[in-house]
Amino acid sequence: MSVVLAVFLVAGCSNGTGSGEKQKTIKLAYVAWDSEIASTNVVKHVLETKMNYKVEMLQVDAGPMWAGVADGSADAMVAAWLPSTHASYVEKYKGSMEDLGPNLDGTKTGLAVPAYMDIKSIEDLKKPEVAKSLNNQLIGIEPGAGIMMATEQAVKDYALSEYKLVESSSAAMAQELQKAYDQKKPIVVTGWTPHWKFAKMDLKYLEDPKNVYGGAEQIHTMVRKELKEDQPAAHQFLDQFEWTAEDMAQVMVAIQEGKSPEDAAKEWVEANADKVNTWTKGIEVK
Repeated sequence: MSVVLAVFLVAGCSNGTGSGEKQKTIKLAYVAWDSEIASTNVVKHVLETKMNYKVEMLQVDAGPMWAGVADGSADAMVAAWLPSTHASYVEKYKGSMEDLGPNLDGTKTGLAVPAYMDIKSIEDLKKPEVAKSLNNQLIGIEPGAGIMMATEQAVKDYALSEYKLVESSSAAMAQELQKAYDQKKPIVVTGWTPHWKFAKMDLKYLEDPKNVYGGAEQIHTMVRKELKEDQPAAHQFLDQFEWTAEDMAQVMVAIQEGKSPEDAAKEWVEANADKVNTWTKGIEVK
């Protein structure tokens, strides 16, 4: 067992079930991707301010996030990228949790580059002059993320063995991208939409003729199996939570421009009362 997973499981070991306690506490697992920071903070804010829940946010890597919901040490996540990005986790934990369906449509993953770069396809990365200009590097995020596994496959399928896939983090990747973009230097990063970088920079996805990254995806809400039984109000809210890529982008950009995730979530919720009311419609708050 990894240290990260061990720490995660200890942190989330009590979910209030079987203890006789009826404390309204919800544990949300999430990965520190800009998209998931935005969505999880919005969900947290609504649960706390509209439904009187205490919410614990558990920041982990993708593997422990799925494991935590599967074994019940986390109650839910709103960060399952399906059907391609997290396909391996779906297969591993099949039947171990409840899929409440998509909370956001129209996501995409792939390799992204600044629009000023004169390449169009992942195939173009095989050109020696392109590889040299990129220092034979593809800038990635956390190891174990679905997009990293897909990119490892892309390196094999497109015969890019001369490249190194650099492991970092979502924040570090975005920082490297912004630095290169400001200097109009070539760079290739693991990209996904929605993400604030597409609003702040003129970027494009490289064509993927081998379809390694799959087509358009959705972000799903996954909950532990017993949640509907012992926390029906929270379950109904999570089932009704649904927004758009544009909604998420507003929160992400606000965070990127300096607001705390909590303040950005609060601001968005207050400005979108009608939409938030559809998430809590029909729910009895005790």
